[in-house]
Amino acid sequence: MLKKLSFKSQLENLVHNPENHTYLLAVSGGADSMVLASLFQDLMYNTQGKEHSFQIAHINYKLRGKDSDLDQKVVQDFCEKNHIKFHLYEVSEKDQKPENSIQLWARELRYAFFKEIQQKEKLEFLVTAHHLNDQLETFIINLSKAAGIKGLSGIPSNANCILRPLLSFSKKEIYQFAEQNNIEFREDLSNKKSDYLRNKIRNEIVPKLQETNDHFLENFKKSSFYLNQANDFVQNQIQEIENKLMVFNQEHKILSKEKLDQESDFVKFEILKKYGFNQEEEIPKIFKAENNSSFFSKEYQLIVNRNELIFIDRNHKQEINHKTLLIDHFDFSENQIGINIPNSIEDIDGIDKNFEWDFDAEKLHFPLHLRKQQDGDEFFPTGFSGKKKVSKFFRDEKLSILARQKIWILTDSNNSVLGVLPFRQDRRYAKDEKTKCILKIFNETKNEI
Repeated sequence: MLKKLSFKSQLENLVHNPENHTYLLAVSGGADSMVLASLFQDLMYNTQGKEHSFQIAHINYKLRGKDSDLDQKVVQDFCEKNHIKFHLYEVSEKDQKPENSIQLWARELRYAFFKEIQQKEKLEFLVTAHHLNDQLETFIINLSKAAGIKGLSGIPSNANCILRPLLSFSKKEIYQFAEQNNIEFREDLSNKKSDYLRNKIRNEIVPKLQETNDHFLENFKKSSFYLNQANDFVQNQIQEIENKLMVFNQEHKILSKEKLDQESDFVKFEILKKYGFNQEEEIPKIFKAENNSSFFSKEYQLIVNRNELIFIDRNHKQEINHKTLLIDHFDFSENQIGINIPNSIEDIDGIDKNFEWDFDAEKLHFPLHLRKQQDGDEFFPTGFSGKKKVSKFFRDEKLSILARQKIWILTDSNNSVLGVLPFRQDRRYAKDEKTKCILKIFNETKNEI
């Protein structure tokens, strides 16, 4: 039977120093989430008096008509009674429900809503009411998907700033606790229908498994604990192997392709999976790919660079693609203005970083910017006849994909390419015998104008 003391002990272990942190509770109105809200309220009240460091969020999906509204009322009434800040998202016509994958749609919607609240209210942790039965259902689902040891380890109690303090307690214990402590909740009768995989497992498979052993859930909890320990051990070993394969870990992570290829398929998969490459059929393609080949996951770009695998954080790449103001205007009372830009030239193997370009200032459209390459960029490079696409120029210079991403492009206010640093400037804007005012752009630390 779930004792208040045992829950509080579990909660306190998970929310160290609750008075120093802030939380958002996801509360549906069901027994599990209302027990969570009630006991969280009790813990926070005892540690902080009437000052709440947690808030509550509820989603009304409008899937069950009046019942959905009654679920909302239970949660809202609890918050009003206990003076807890309440956040509500009501699904409307603008939220298009898919004909299939309603559960996936609902999950993505609620976690997006929770994240929005956390950012707005500056709440550190999201707290959910997942329990032991949820853990068992997830185990069975992952078992059917060949999810591996990490998938079989189930739902973590504390990961990515999401806390799940009820994972040690069964649904039966939670119901008993709610009844003993007069905690009001709403029963979602749609859970009795076996129209979704999880519901089918919950209603048909789990009861039969429990019939085989009176202590089935308790034994599963122990097995889950052992699997988590085994997974932690495996992941630590995988990390040690990855550290040995690491060639470089500063701006980008670079692993030795040759050494990783000598590892087992399991190790290859576990390491590449950390970067989002979790399709087994994709792994052989990576190791057989030609030089400069790219592969993309949601968060990373993987570049095959000879005997190296380069992992580039795509979110970081988006951040550095911005325009940087180089010069706002030109003072035409001056015959010559010089700008030294050493911080805009990155190290590229085999490329001389030093250059000096002289522009006819009267031909330029200010302000001038530095940015990364964009699709369709073209210019008229000095030393060549005609124009050339910047992408073609990169290929002719035999620059690797990684090198190309380090190169900055000088542009004017019309977004025209004035030069590719540190290679060549556009000859149309270069100084000539008629030039009166010169804008000198260079990367020579010892040069003085």
